[in-house]
Amino acid sequence: MTAAHWASAEAYYVRLEEIRSDGPSRSRFHPTVHTQGAWREEEQHMAPVSGLLTAEIMAHQRREDLRIARLNFEILGTLHGQEFDVVTTTIRPGRTIELVEAVMVSRGRPCLVGRAWRLATSDTSSVSTRHDPLMPGPDAAVPYPQMGRWPGGYIDSVEVSALEDHAPGHGRTWLTNPYPMVEGEQTDPLVKLVGMVDTANGVAPVLEAGPGGHSFANVDLQIHLHRLPAGEHLGLQTTSNVGPDGVGLTSAVLHDVHGPFGRSEQIQTIRRIPSTP
Repeated sequence: MTAAHWASAEAYYVRLEEIRSDGPSRSRFHPTVHTQGAWREEEQHMAPVSGLLTAEIMAHQRREDLRIARLNFEILGTLHGQEFDVVTTTIRPGRTIELVEAVMVSRGRPCLVGRAWRLATSDTSSVSTRHDPLMPGPDAAVPYPQMGRWPGGYIDSVEVSALEDHAPGHGRTWLTNPYPMVEGEQTDPLVKLVGMVDTANGVAPVLEAGPGGHSFANVDLQIHLHRLPAGEHLGLQTTSNVGPDGVGLTSAVLHDVHGPFGRSEQIQTIRRIPSTP
């Protein structure tokens, strides 16, 4: 495939190789322009690659009696915008609880680790409870042009709209995108929505990015799911907090069109960006 294909593909990734087994599974991918990050153009954005690792975890030794209840992603190094492998392993097998790990390996080094707890399902509909308030749906939101402050192919790929009370440090937005996660493959709603959650760090920042301001890149992403989401729209009810010693926190209640389905947390490393002469 040519460089022109990576720039024009109508998906976030192209699968180059896939090996499934009773032990570790391995797949090789090439990112497209739609994965390009916001902080550095040669890096991938954390959002789509976390969706991809979620898809690999779901496909690994699939069991219909278990479902993902928590996802945790740790960034170990640069998410290079070039070919990479994903190696997926069950590290804690069990009858009702499993822990599965997917590792992104780029240039021969692990750069992102994703872990998921898969829990046994049962019928608890008679006691199902929700205390997080409903968020008005996508039809109540208006286009949010302020996302244009962020460069990169990933941000360009996402349609973002905001509710009228959206403000720096706390806001409510809806996101969607037209692309499958992997070219030629069906995208599960969980993968679709997880693949946009990391955007929470940039939809309602309390700090100004760029020269004279600050960078506030996150080093992790944690997602807890009290139910599986549906559809293609992700709602983010986001709150940003900045500590006094260079560490910040972005938190979000996650919604689909049916209501809240979980929460996310992202720890930020905050650094001042010198003003340009």
